Amino acid sequence: MSLRRLFSIVLKELRQLRRDRLTFAMIVGIPTMQLLLFGFAINLDVRHLDAAVLDQAGTARSRELVAELAASQVLNLREALSAPQQLDEALRRGRVSVGLVIPEDFENRLERGDRPAVQLVVDGSDQVVQQAARQLAAYPLTRLRGQAAAGAGMEVVNFYNPERRAPVNTVPGLVGVILTMTMVMFTAMALVRERERGNLEMLIATPVSPWELTVGKVLPFVGIGLVQVSLVLALGKLIFAVPLRGHLLDVYLAALLFIIACLALGVFLSTLARSQFQAMQLAFFTFLPQILLSGFMFPYAGMPRAAQWLSEILPMTHFLRLIRGIALRGATLADLWIELVALAVFSAIMLGIAVTRVRKRLD
Repeated sequence: MSLRRLFSIVLKELRQLRRDRLTFAMIVGIPTMQLLLFGFAINLDVRHLDAAVLDQAGTARSRELVAELAASQVLNLREALSAPQQLDEALRRGRVSVGLVIPEDFENRLERGDRPAVQLVVDGSDQVVQQAARQLAAYPLTRLRGQAAAGAGMEVVNFYNPERRAPVNTVPGLVGVILTMTMVMFTAMALVRERERGNLEMLIATPVSPWELTVGKVLPFVGIGLVQVSLVLALGKLIFAVPLRGHLLDVYLAALLFIIACLALGVFLSTLARSQFQAMQLAFFTFLPQILLSGFMFPYAGMPRAAQWLSEILPMTHFLRLIRGIALRGATLADLWIELVALAVFSAIMLGIAVTRVRKRLD
C-alpha cells in the first residue's frame, strides 16, 4: 500500500467534504444541537406543573398548605375551582395536569391521621406527572402550624391510568414518533429522487404547476400514514390493552392533520437537499429535537422557557397533546382546538415555502 496514494485519497475526500456545505454543517450541527438540548433543555427535575386547587375547607391551614406547595415550584397553581366537576373538565381538556383537592373535613383529618388529609388528582396519561405526584405525596403535612398526626398525608388519585402501566403512556406517543420518522424522511427524499433520476427535467417540460407537483408528491403518503396509525392503534389495543376513550374519528382527523404537517416539512427539506443522503440527514436533524422537546421522552414542564417556546413550533408537541387527550382522557377536538390550529398553521407555512422553492426550481 502506498502511503502517498492513500494520503491523496484522504485529501480528496476532505476537499469534497469542504465543498459540500450541507454535510459539513450537519457534522458540526448535530453534536452541537445534542449538547445544547441535553445540557440546557433536558431537565429530569419536574417543575411548574399546571395545577388547579379545589379547597373545600377554606381554613387558614388549608390556605397555608396551598401556599407551601406553590412555593415548592413543583406546581404552578393556575386555577381555583369550586366544584369537583370543574376539576374533571380541566383535566380532560388538558388545562391542568394536577388537581389539589382539600376536603371539607381537612382539619379533622389532620388531627386524627386515620386517612389521607389531601388528594392529588393527576393526569395519568403523562407518566412524568405521575412521578412528580408521587414525590409531592411525600410532603410532610406535619410542617403546618398546629397539631398534625403523623398519618395525615397525601393520597394520589391517578385518572385515566389507575394501574400506572407504561404502555398506556408510550403507545399513543409512538404514533407521533413513527409518523414523524417515516413521513418526513419519505417526502424529504421525494423531489431529490426525481432530480437524481432526471425526472425533474421531464416535469419541467409538462404543464404541471408547483402546487400540483407538491400535492401529487404528498397525497400517496397520506394513505400510508393512516395505515401506520391504524396498525399502531390495533397492536396497542391487542397486545398492550391500551384504551381508546375518545372517538376514533377524532383520532384519525388529528392524525391526518399531523401527517400533512410532517409531509409539508419533508417536502420543504427535499428542496434544500442535493442528494438523497442529504435529505436523510436533514430529516434526522429535525427528528431529534421533536423527540427530545415534545414531551415524549422528557418532561415538558422541566424545560427552560426558551426550550418550551421552541417545542411549540414543532408539530409533534401538539400531536402528542391531541393523541393523548383523545385516546386516554376522552377529550374531543373541540376541547383541543388550539393544538389543531397550531398544526394547521405549521402545515400552511411549510407548504407555502416548499411550493415557492419548487416554483423556482421549475422555472
